[in-house]
Amino acid sequence: MAPRWAPPAGLVLLMLLLTPAAVRGDKPLRGGLSGAGKEPEASSAVFPLYGDVYPHGLYYVAMNIGNPPRPYFLDVDTGSDLTWLQCDAPCISCNKVPHPLYRPTKSKLVPCVEQLCASLHGGLTGRHKCDSPHQQCDYEIRYADQGSSIGVLVNDSFALRLANASVVRPSLAFGCGYDQQVGSSSEVAPTDGVLGLGSGSVSLLSQLKHHGITKNVVGHCLSLRGGGFLFFGDDLVPYSRATWTPMARSAFRNYYSPGSASLYFGGRSLGVRPMEVVFDSGSSFTYFAAQPYQALVTALKGDLSRTLKEVSDPSLPLCWKGKKPFKSVLDVKKEFKSIVLTFANGKKALMEIPPENYLIVTKYGNACLGILNGSEVGLKDLNILGDVTMQDQMVIYDNERGQIGWIPTIPFMDLRKVIVGLNSLGSLVFRMKIAQPITAQIKRDYQGKVTAH
Repeated sequence: MAPRWAPPAGLVLLMLLLTPAAVRGDKPLRGGLSGAGKEPEASSAVFPLYGDVYPHGLYYVAMNIGNPPRPYFLDVDTGSDLTWLQCDAPCISCNKVPHPLYRPTKSKLVPCVEQLCASLHGGLTGRHKCDSPHQQCDYEIRYADQGSSIGVLVNDSFALRLANASVVRPSLAFGCGYDQQVGSSSEVAPTDGVLGLGSGSVSLLSQLKHHGITKNVVGHCLSLRGGGFLFFGDDLVPYSRATWTPMARSAFRNYYSPGSASLYFGGRSLGVRPMEVVFDSGSSFTYFAAQPYQALVTALKGDLSRTLKEVSDPSLPLCWKGKKPFKSVLDVKKEFKSIVLTFANGKKALMEIPPENYLIVTKYGNACLGILNGSEVGLKDLNILGDVTMQDQMVIYDNERGQIGWIPTIPFMDLRKVIVGLNSLGSLVFRMKIAQPITAQIKRDYQGKVTAH
């Protein structure tokens, strides 16, 4: 899931199209990465996040790239593999971005014959062909929001400060995008590009693992109040406290999918067929396929008190107003019940989605449903858990063990108090309180049906 500079109503959906995108010319990728075959060090890198679900529609991170290192804002996207920056190569079609365009040199180009280029092309189209050993590695990547990036693969250094206090500057491959279509409603894009954190070999995670710098694990905490943090490696993972479910890679290639889930609302099953689910930080909102979406909307409308009235709001399709404008989700959450997903893989893992993780209060003071009909944007039967649903939870994508985990944080408090230290390279040291993973009420509702971890 990648570039996302907003379709209608500021919607951000950075998920790769499920059908392969066309790749220009031949294009493979990958260049010599040092440290091949080494065991990863027990270290991690942690970065502060910026942005929110509403009104910005994305969470992004500052990465320092090049020599000397320069900062770039990247949209955090666990739904795609390729990291790319808008660049002056020269630029054919680029948005105005927060920082000067990245300018590559010829020596940074990744040749088509490199294995990483072949892996990139295999992930996009299944085809890889080089006409010349000196040919560059071209790419074209398309996303579900109709955004796209065309460019060439390059290698350059990323400055990372690790949790063990060391500073590393590995040379990593990423896209130099000189032709972007992002459908932005803004003159200035909020980010310089996309940080692809999928499980494919071109992902920065896989490259860092190949370098022996961190393990192939990524996690994030997206704060309901805005901001949060992102980490690479497993030093910070509370393995014993999280709920875990195996990744179901066979269904969706490199997407982070726990497989199928059953849908409950207010403690009762909505009676829909199992939903195929993907976790995607590149999507602002959550998307359900047509059947579960309609079942949820029907249940919501039938359960609401008469104090809430359905109202038209340009921000989202389904909204309600109260006797007076709402200032935050906390003002209205008591009027709604929790949604629960139970995953068939791995001991029927359970995820509770409280009202604050599916409602959005707009600038008009209305409470709107942050779960949208995925069939209206071409997602067919796929169900995406986006940023709105992952707020105030630590979500972990553990590619080492082939599992996805999550654990609520308390109540994510103010991250300005959680974060203890922050340095110029964007690494941070923090303390975090972890909540009980599931409420007593949910345990009672699902006793004998699911296992809470």
